[in-house]
Amino acid sequence: MSIWVVFKLLGSLALLMFGMKSLSDGLQKMAGPQLRSVLEKVTSNRFTGMIAGMFVTASIQSSTATTLMTVSFVNAGLLTLAQAISIILGAHIGTTLTAWIMSLGFAFDMVSYVYIAFLLGIILIYSKKRKNMGDFLFGLGFLFLGLGTLRQTGLDMNMAENEAFIDLFRGMDNSIWNTILFLAIGTVLTLCVQSSAAIMAITMILCSMGVLPVYQGIILVLGENIGTTITANIAALGSNVSARRTAFSHLFINVAGVFWVLCVLRPFVNMSCSLVGYDLDIQKGEPGYESNLGKVTFVLATFHSLFNIANSFIMIWFVRFIEKIVCQIIKPKNETQDEDSRLCFITAGLMSTPELSILNAKKEIGVFADRCKRMYELTVSLFSTEKDEDFNKLHSRIEKYEGITDNMEVEIADYLSQVSEGRLSTESKTEIQHMLRVVSELESIGDSCYKLARSMSRKRQYSKEDYTDKLKDHIHNIMDLADQALEHMCLVVKFGEQRYVDINKSYNLEHEINNYRNQLKNQNIIDINNHLYDYQMGVFYMDIVSECEKLGDYVINVIEASGIKEKAKSEKLW
Repeated sequence: MSIWVVFKLLGSLALLMFGMKSLSDGLQKMAGPQLRSVLEKVTSNRFTGMIAGMFVTASIQSSTATTLMTVSFVNAGLLTLAQAISIILGAHIGTTLTAWIMSLGFAFDMVSYVYIAFLLGIILIYSKKRKNMGDFLFGLGFLFLGLGTLRQTGLDMNMAENEAFIDLFRGMDNSIWNTILFLAIGTVLTLCVQSSAAIMAITMILCSMGVLPVYQGIILVLGENIGTTITANIAALGSNVSARRTAFSHLFINVAGVFWVLCVLRPFVNMSCSLVGYDLDIQKGEPGYESNLGKVTFVLATFHSLFNIANSFIMIWFVRFIEKIVCQIIKPKNETQDEDSRLCFITAGLMSTPELSILNAKKEIGVFADRCKRMYELTVSLFSTEKDEDFNKLHSRIEKYEGITDNMEVEIADYLSQVSEGRLSTESKTEIQHMLRVVSELESIGDSCYKLARSMSRKRQYSKEDYTDKLKDHIHNIMDLADQALEHMCLVVKFGEQRYVDINKSYNLEHEINNYRNQLKNQNIIDINNHLYDYQMGVFYMDIVSECEKLGDYVINVIEASGIKEKAKSEKLW
């Protein structure tokens, strides 16, 4: 076998994997946000969840993407473990469509038609509105080109005439040890390549050439089903216990399914063969062997579908039981870390496309804004705290929140930097720049809250005299205005693009805070001159007032950094 044939084989496999990824990317860019919404709004009905998982996976041609989305939602508390398990069961059914696409690619000569897809794809790619459709067509073209090249390369290698190679597989009986061996091979290969579709293609090409018996090919398919679950488990390692349980349930369902189907494997194989019309008894050299061999890819696709559909419809009745087992195996760690310090949406890693990763980052920034608002509420409570012990505890908590905001800024910014390395549209690149600035300004809000807390601590440390009732009222008033500004900022950050949040309210509040600060500044000079309180008390007082005004400025910076006003102007809404 020539070294060039080996390179051609590996290159065609790479072309297949690239085509599968481009196909999935194009589909996710076209329908990703809507499909994420379907998963996010799934009801507690297990059958509805399974249908949603099946629909989403079939639409984006990636069970891994569906599983990672589900893990991120569980990590954020948007889905329960039971709901996630039902979605994963549906994903197992939806992913069977991939095997049918590949079996069609092997059964028919699609290479002659892929150039039409390439031509239409390049035309659409240069059209801004249809660019995603162009990516999809290119992916589809590369997929079938890769399948065709892989098939032809396999024929050129002439493995069907290599008796030693054929005898190697024929010499292996259907014993339990050989079954375990092929299961392990399928699992390890899928884990290494990180693509069950690629290993499925190799299995189909070997079986279609008559090199690999159907029985061993089916065992490899079962191993691929186990191997494809590892990605989600790796992604969930840094997530919370619920996300780890979700990923493990994916593995548990497939392992349990493989176990029971091995007990009834022969009837399952016979059923798959009879549905396709494949005769297991026809040997090489007998009449009808070639036409019979042409059906083998459909046998693998049929078995893959029957197994996943049967497994999902069996497991759907044991969702609560699976949930209990997974919870027993994956136990929560004894974490002393504040629950508010963990990320919610981006700990599951990058999604399979940058566009979906941007949506995850948006949600994480919304959580960041909420935590800044919570930090400010703690700071307001600190001002009214009288006991030294309670004051110190609350001040320490605020100090911890300041560290949390620093970490969140770094982690979200690093995540967005990784996303920006992917293939992005001009709009998405601009959006990432806006998001990076929003993250920076949110961290400044956290710093401002901590400065407020330090001002209160210094006043408590160096002055035993209390603020006058009039000063307390003024501080409460400006703090209330800042609280309103933060609350509206959170709405803008999370829902501004949906256009039912009036961002003019933020500008009005900022003007009101500025005017009130100027009024209090002038009045402070008058009150000190009238000896209503001493100069040092006035300094402590104005430190709080000035910091509240700065906080209002940071809020406006977040609003402007979000780019929502610019988007509205470009759409002639302003």
